[in-house]
Amino acid sequence: MTKLIRNIPCRLGCIVGVWFFLLSIASAQPPGSDPGAQGSYGRELVQRGEYEKGIEQLQKAYLLFPLNLALKRNLAEAYAAYGHQHFKQKRYEQADENFIKAEELYPEEAKYSLLRGISNYHLKKYDVARYELERAKTLREDSTEVLYYLGLVQFDSDHRLEAIELWEQALKLSPGRSEIVELLKKSRKENDVEVKMDRGHSSRFDLTYDPGVDTGFALAILDVLESAANLIGAELGLFPEARVPVGIYKRADYKTVTDSPDWSGGFYDGKIRLPFGALNEITPPMRGVLYHEYAHVVVFEMTRGNCPLWLNEGIAEMFGRTQYNRSLPELGRAARTGKLIEIRSLETNFSGLSSIAASLAYQQSYALVKYMVATYGWHRVRQILAGLGKGLSFDEAATAALKDYNLSYDALVNEWRTSVERE
Repeated sequence: MTKLIRNIPCRLGCIVGVWFFLLSIASAQPPGSDPGAQGSYGRELVQRGEYEKGIEQLQKAYLLFPLNLALKRNLAEAYAAYGHQHFKQKRYEQADENFIKAEELYPEEAKYSLLRGISNYHLKKYDVARYELERAKTLREDSTEVLYYLGLVQFDSDHRLEAIELWEQALKLSPGRSEIVELLKKSRKENDVEVKMDRGHSSRFDLTYDPGVDTGFALAILDVLESAANLIGAELGLFPEARVPVGIYKRADYKTVTDSPDWSGGFYDGKIRLPFGALNEITPPMRGVLYHEYAHVVVFEMTRGNCPLWLNEGIAEMFGRTQYNRSLPELGRAARTGKLIEIRSLETNFSGLSSIAASLAYQQSYALVKYMVATYGWHRVRQILAGLGKGLSFDEAATAALKDYNLSYDALVNEWRTSVERE
């Protein structure tokens, strides 16, 4: 089971927007060698969204007159605007490259360090993100945004108390800000549970587990996850660089931390959370859960979190069922009675479903992904995931990946439904 990683507002629009060029310029012809004309034309191109051409003009003007502060500022803001455009499309590497260039022009400006910190947080490059955000904090201590994102970095790199302290400071600056209130509530609850937990690690994973859990059993879970990482990474073509946190909880603590439905057997929200605290032996169903949850890690990395839930769960089920396969009774019954769930309604959340409805949702998700893999191959699924990672909608990503077959999202689903009903 997965849940979208905490809903972090994309605040770069506000941050960059107030810096964006305010001067409205009439339509101009491409200039000759006059730096002033080149600068004006470059700004206009950037305003029109022609970032590369605009930056090229601004670079030429700045290189001719490097002491001209207006040209220098315009070039830095153009880099920031282009970085923002990449950020909106979840192209965090390219965003960071442009923010670096802006920062090189103005190394003492907190806003460029903040932008770099946010981008690297999303890339899970926590050391870089922490360094840049600490710089921004030093340069501008009264920034809610800096404290907010620095708290996220600290929390996700297992420095919970520091994160809570930073968010408390941020809330004093921006009282009532909803996402900070929710983060504080969640983090305090989680910290109360995990502060007493034991710890372990393997080559890719950092583990916390309830004190009553047998250490040998906990380490055996890490061994299974390492195997899952090898298989799934090879199939999907990605081995995440960041270490993956894992928690093993007693059922009551699992419920407290995840607030998941009773039928949930595992949870991923940036950390793999497992309600195995009362168990002491690896079983086939448990192996299936571990492979399932690790698949969510890779899918999230590939898509930057931009993935319809049915596709995410369907891929996870594909890998989980390599370890423990089960029949599909709800799917068969729904197909016979014409009661299959509309796939588009399964794009966001399964948590509110009853156990029977959830079983059908998972079985449909699995059956559709299995059909896609069997008919078009894993390479097409990987292309879809890559498209989603670039900010495309599923409609756009599927149409691009399946263009040789002239298939759209709806056509793909209809093709699958026909095959299921025929079987």
